[in-house]
Amino acid sequence: MTTNQLFALFSDLALILVLAHLLGAVAQRLSQPAVIGEVLAGILLGPTLLGRTASEFLLPTGVRPMLTALADVGMAVFMFIVGLELDRKLLRGTGRPAATISVSCILLPFGLGTLLALMLVDDNAPDHRLGFVLFMGTAMSVTAFPVLARILTDRKMQHTPVGGLALACAAIGDVLAWCMLAVVVGLAGGGGADQWLLPLLVPYAGVMVWVVRPLLRRLVAAQGSRLSPAVLTAVLAGVLLSGAVTERIGLHFIFGAFLFGVVMPKDSTERLRADITDRIGHVSNRLLQPVFFIIVGLKVDLSDLGRAGWLDFALIMLVAVTGKFLGAFLGARAHGVTARQSAVLATLMNTRGLTELIILTAGLQLGFLNERLYSQMVVMAVVTTAMAGPLLTVLQRHPPAGRELVPPARDAQPPAAQH
Repeated sequence: MTTNQLFALFSDLALILVLAHLLGAVAQRLSQPAVIGEVLAGILLGPTLLGRTASEFLLPTGVRPMLTALADVGMAVFMFIVGLELDRKLLRGTGRPAATISVSCILLPFGLGTLLALMLVDDNAPDHRLGFVLFMGTAMSVTAFPVLARILTDRKMQHTPVGGLALACAAIGDVLAWCMLAVVVGLAGGGGADQWLLPLLVPYAGVMVWVVRPLLRRLVAAQGSRLSPAVLTAVLAGVLLSGAVTERIGLHFIFGAFLFGVVMPKDSTERLRADITDRIGHVSNRLLQPVFFIIVGLKVDLSDLGRAGWLDFALIMLVAVTGKFLGAFLGARAHGVTARQSAVLATLMNTRGLTELIILTAGLQLGFLNERLYSQMVVMAVVTTAMAGPLLTVLQRHPPAGRELVPPARDAQPPAAQH
């Protein structure tokens, strides 16, 4: 690496960190998730506003592969933390409603997304027709568990019945979405010439569950409940190696990182998991994720969409909002949840955030999306995430009397009159 490249890399990293922090803080002041401002920072540095010449002057093409590598590490760390934070405790007391709502939140958006893809396939996916159709359905089905959890925390809803139900639905939906994406990659030939290696995923998953998990449990037991250097090294190495394996066998590296987080010991390790999330997550949140957001934004180019492109975007927004909102709303109503709280739940489940951006980036890397449609889908992810806060404010402006948050029992009878 030359002196000029190092100068450009370091100065660009400084620019990215400062701009992402500033716009993230502005977004939070406006009661929006920081991810909104951080993605907008990338779009500001991209060709949409500055044009390609100015954008490449600020972030030279020779530096972008290095930034992309850092962004990929950030994606892997984020997916590991998502897997680490999946906890069966979320499902206690919400089993049947959460399962039903999660499935309806997947099936309806997936169906509408595939129908939309059939309308767009000729103009956007001549080489990956099957992959494109299945991928669009999957992308429309995503809910961002981490962003949803942050919204609930900021609004002090995490301990309410509807908040707990939303977290459980999002957790189940996350697992289903990643499984669906893995199937899509496998069926559509995401592995390319090495697609014959894909069946190795099954024995690899078995090794992770029945060999790696017990080894991790022993290591954690030997080191105590704190995050020791040995455990930290094992975690970081495990995330990278697991991602490398799934990348090599034809799936995206995000699956390996997610799987390693899932197999981390969950019983009596709350303190350890909190330390891991704090230490590794802090570096990821402050360095790696801002780079990822900038890379996402740099690839967004809305300057030459034209009338047809904006019409396609309107259809994408209609399908994204309608599918997710109706799927959650109807699923909740089927379990007796009141209309107001069903709408609150549907609004929360329509939050896509960072999870959607990771899936879209994977789709671009795997060839399922071209840059034009990728740009439209990224904007859709930002808009649907930004919608959540204002909609929740409207829905909760006049809270009803009584305990409406709890789904009313269908067979409940009023108390007998006293004589």
